[in-house]
Amino acid sequence: MNLPLFTQLLSKKNIAPVEHFPDDPRLIFTTLPSIEDRAKIRFLLGSHIHFELGQEEQVARLIKHWRAKLSPELNGNDNGRIDQLDDEYLKDLASDAPVIRMVNHLMERALDLNASDIHFEPEEKYLMVRCRVDGVMVPIEKLPVNVQPSISSRVKLMARLDIGEKRLPQDGRIQYTMGERTLDMRVSTLPGVHGESIVLRILDRSDVTVSLDKLGMPADILKPYSRIIQQPHGMILITGPTGSGKTTTLYGTLEKINTGTQKIITVEDPVEYQLEGVTQIHVNSKIGLTFAAGLRSIVRQDPDIIMVGEIRDHETAEIAIESALTGHLVFSTLHTNDAAGAITRLQDMGIDTYLISSSVMAVMAQRLVRKVCLHCAQETPLTQEEAHLLDLNLHKISTIKRGTGCERCANTGYRGRLGLYELLVISNEIRHVIGNNGDANAIREQAISEGMRTLRSDALVKLYDGITTPEEIVRVTRAI
Repeated sequence: MNLPLFTQLLSKKNIAPVEHFPDDPRLIFTTLPSIEDRAKIRFLLGSHIHFELGQEEQVARLIKHWRAKLSPELNGNDNGRIDQLDDEYLKDLASDAPVIRMVNHLMERALDLNASDIHFEPEEKYLMVRCRVDGVMVPIEKLPVNVQPSISSRVKLMARLDIGEKRLPQDGRIQYTMGERTLDMRVSTLPGVHGESIVLRILDRSDVTVSLDKLGMPADILKPYSRIIQQPHGMILITGPTGSGKTTTLYGTLEKINTGTQKIITVEDPVEYQLEGVTQIHVNSKIGLTFAAGLRSIVRQDPDIIMVGEIRDHETAEIAIESALTGHLVFSTLHTNDAAGAITRLQDMGIDTYLISSSVMAVMAQRLVRKVCLHCAQETPLTQEEAHLLDLNLHKISTIKRGTGCERCANTGYRGRLGLYELLVISNEIRHVIGNNGDANAIREQAISEGMRTLRSDALVKLYDGITTPEEIVRVTRAI
């Protein structure tokens, strides 16, 4: 069967095969084909073919997928390797309509999945395209190896990179418009054994405005946090590993307290989104504009509120704490496992204990947990092993929600993420523990005795509510 020709015939009737056809022999339609058309299709493909009602945008995307994937030019027999192609030929390849369609399709497929990154990974016999969706890598396409030179050249042209440079890493930027959405993509290339690995980091300008109320922060954490960020001075730290949503929380915080009556300045690496009414500085270590240098300049600009993207060294920590002690409200981030660990991290940087206890008002630790896909969620039993891992009583919770996998969630069973939070408010008792050189465990135990909700506790609440799964909780949190 000529699948490209067949797909063209179907597209005229607004019918499209699913992405994994023929392994999954389903055809999606918006208007049910006539009995004669269905008989012809089953004659061509077999009586096992199933017809399924879908949305117009779903069918349009599938048609675009098959047109791009089955373009004769992209599936030709040219097995030439990238190092055998000259720059002019690469430019011609990258400007070909099938290549443009394929790259655009892959970008739009990633956006449909709300991916944060697109990875083009050349292997010996194929080009693997994967996306990071909700923090986890998901394969979306496996292309013939011969298209790798044209795909990489197309992306490099869009990012205004040197097509001829294949031996050294390069960094660039793409501005991509899809409908009413304007996207900034940071592009990174890296030479590999089988060709250049390319990663596109997607920054969606439409997602700039983030409300603290929509981040999944529990009411018993949101209320005290909202009160603390209204204080006139002091330091508030957000902690967690890379990709745990710290920057989003900081932007949501600034959006909440930005009333227009105060001067707000940030120093970031990089400035991911531009905030209205906020002066933002982009760190550039090549010219000496480090976090410390930027922060030192900020305090001479008469700010009320300062946001430092990350405290990485003693100098930055020292200036930030000094600013907090001299009448500024300072926000920043640290890479620690929990809230109590931020205190000991500052001590490890050489900051005196009395300065820490005097300046730090609160520490928020956070993680991002994947949410069960609403479109394929089903009630399933909680296993004995899962109950043991999470120290749960099967008599209190016997069933939970899990996603079975569908097209909307790329068959992962998850769609979207929600924050887990742990707020450590520095009380007089905790200051006493810090002053006596108490370690992170002592600070943590005192905070729990005062009612602090841990990351694991917050995660279990979301499990009871059917929002997430035991696998996710174990993946992103630690047992207490």
